[in-house]
Formats: sequence, C-alpha cells, structure tokens
Amino acid sequence: MTIPITKFGAQLLKDELHHLKAVERPAVILAIAEARAQGDLSENADYDAAKEKQGFVEGRIQDLESKLSNCQIIDPSELDAEGRVVFGSTVELEDLDSGAKVTYQIVGDDEADIKLSKISISSPIARALIGKNEGDVAEVQAPSGKREYEIIAVMYL
Repeated sequence: MTIPITKFGAQLLKDELHHLKAVERPAVILAIAEARAQGDLSENADYDAAKEKQGFVEGRIQDLESKLSNCQIIDPSELDAEGRVVFGSTVELEDLDSGAKVTYQIVGDDEADIKLSKISISSPIARALIGKNEGDVAEVQAPSGKREYEIIAVMYL
C-alpha cells in the first residue's frame, strides 16, 4: 500500500532517519559498551536503559525505512488539479457560521501538525474537502456538530 506524502514531509522523515543512524545509534552502542564494562549486568540500570533505548531507536529506524519505501512523494507545486482540492493542496476556508477564515494544507498522516496548519488526509475536514472546487461548500461533521466551510481559494504551493 502506497502512502501519500509531500516532498517536504518525505525530507523530514529522511532527516530523522539520518539522525537516528548517524547520531543516536552510535551513542546507544557506546552507552551499552560502557555499561558492559561496569561488570555485572543483572543489576545494571545503565545497561537496561541503554538496551531499552536501543530497541526504541532500532524500531523507529525500521518504521521510517518502511514508510519511505512505501510512500508516494507528491510535490504540491507540480500539481495541476484545475482548482480542485487534492492531496497536497493548500485550502483557504471560511466558516459560514462564524465568518472565521482558516488556511490548511492537506498532508499525509505522518506530517500532520495543526500548529503549522497541516491537516491529515484522513481527518474529517480533509475528507470533506477532497474533490471540491473553489466556491463550493463542504459540510464537516465535527464533535460540536455539523459545520459548513466555503472554499475561498485552492493553491498548490
């Protein structure tokens, strides 16, 4: 199964993978070696902590490698969806109840960050927006009830 991810999101995953392999993994190996040098491993908290961290680091490396090998990298600036909301697009919305305007980019699950206005493709609001055009109204079932958003602009940045 291919996982969509933006070019920026893929670079973040690659950067984290590089950091884990080049910095974290060697540090954990060194910590294990130092703890082993202390002798008795049965009651060595440093050794146990280092082995636990090693498990976490190796698990995250496997997770990132798997995601990167199964992802489809999409560059939003190369999209031409003729004004339709698609994965990677940035959408300016107006809440029809409050008049508040918000802008979101629709991204993959791993790169979603509401503080950066990046929402997951699997979120209710993104699912309601996909396929719609500028000027359309999207109904979103929010925890507080049904909300309606008018699509003011669709950009491919």
